[in-house]
Amino acid sequence: MKYHDGMEGLPLHISVPSFGMDVFHVLDAAGADAWFVGGFVRDALMGRAAHDVDIATDAPWQDVQAACVAAGFKTYETGVKHGTLTVVPDGTHAVEVTTFRTDGIYLDGRHPESVEFVSSLEEDLARRDFTMNAIAYQPGFGIFDPFDGAGDIERKLIRVVGEPEERFREDALRILRACRFASQLGFRIDGDTLCAMNTCKHLMGSVSQERKTHELDGLLMGDFPHDAIMMTADVLSYVLPELVAMNGCEQQTKYHCFDVLEHTAWAVQHAERDRLVRWAALCHDMGKPASAFFAPDGTEHFYGHALVSAQLARGVARRMLMSQAFADDLALMISLHSEKIAPTLKCVRRFLAKVGGRPELLRALLHLKRADLAAHAPEYAKGAELMDEVEDVLDQVLAEDAAYSVSMLAISGSDVMDTGVPQGPDVGRMLETLLEDVIEERLPNERHALLARVRSLRDA
Repeated sequence: MKYHDGMEGLPLHISVPSFGMDVFHVLDAAGADAWFVGGFVRDALMGRAAHDVDIATDAPWQDVQAACVAAGFKTYETGVKHGTLTVVPDGTHAVEVTTFRTDGIYLDGRHPESVEFVSSLEEDLARRDFTMNAIAYQPGFGIFDPFDGAGDIERKLIRVVGEPEERFREDALRILRACRFASQLGFRIDGDTLCAMNTCKHLMGSVSQERKTHELDGLLMGDFPHDAIMMTADVLSYVLPELVAMNGCEQQTKYHCFDVLEHTAWAVQHAERDRLVRWAALCHDMGKPASAFFAPDGTEHFYGHALVSAQLARGVARRMLMSQAFADDLALMISLHSEKIAPTLKCVRRFLAKVGGRPELLRALLHLKRADLAAHAPEYAKGAELMDEVEDVLDQVLAEDAAYSVSMLAISGSDVMDTGVPQGPDVGRMLETLLEDVIEERLPNERHALLARVRSLRDA
């Protein structure tokens, strides 16, 4: 192991997975100066489960490859232009090994035009985004932390390495990464860093939509989305302009104690950790600012906001490049989120029909309604028990195999046409009418009764 003259380290021990240590030992035996870096070190210091193991070294990637191949490891030239070689020591786990480097000019606001390989670990760490990600660990030496990243972790602080605006002008995606980290880690953002995020947020226009959506997914799926959304709402508004109208839109009703934005942030916080439910929680009240009006008694109302919110959610989904199926489910859930669901067999079957006969989508809707209720004023936030009752009835409906979709009727579209109804939209409308009659228990789900009803509709 190399002697690091003049470098001061913290004598901390980090538990490194065996596959990571295997790669380290091979590099060390080859005379390379190797360090564990990045998110792995950050998460290990926080006591979080660490998955991706990254190593930085003074050795060129060709030397890394030669040493690892000699040890029987598989290697992949995934990013050798920038000095990165992926090493798979055990056939399962991948370790990215990157040569110490500094980055050249960022002309596209995302990627350096060139890199310069260097021999200094500190120079390599200086190019990284946040201090908590600019910490290195080497067994036998401990922690090398030239930018006090460990101190920022202890302070629960997200702070840029170096000059904030310069860092964000290099790579504007770092702005959303800071928002995501705030949600995932529960950290606050340093004042200068947050100021620079707002100053530079327009640069996110050069970032691919796929990257932005990925970061927003990570934010919404974090442990602390409420705090992150409220802290970074001005920044997020550049990619989610719908937030602007929500911020400061007071809800002057007895049911609420927050404005629309903070109610939304709490709904996301309370929502089940499911991508569809969390996005639905974010979008469910986006239509309130457009729908708001005051009655003569001074009470504020938001009639029709669910449908407006569903339309806005479709726009968000399209902009975020979400699948059409995801967008359809998102809009449908939001359009139904303010409708009352009673814990009765009829009502649950009715709602199953509304969600296309998909029990999993109805459960997602119930999760959304729980989160929405939990974000109301305290005296009106106690509806979760009712949703539990509804879910119990849903289980009962599923166990009984009662009809709640057209496909579960005792007759099909072909049977309807066999009675003389021509092929076309009338067939579908008749089946929907039959399903409604069955759900409302006006008609048994029996072939003879259903065909008789078809004939009466045909002849009406």
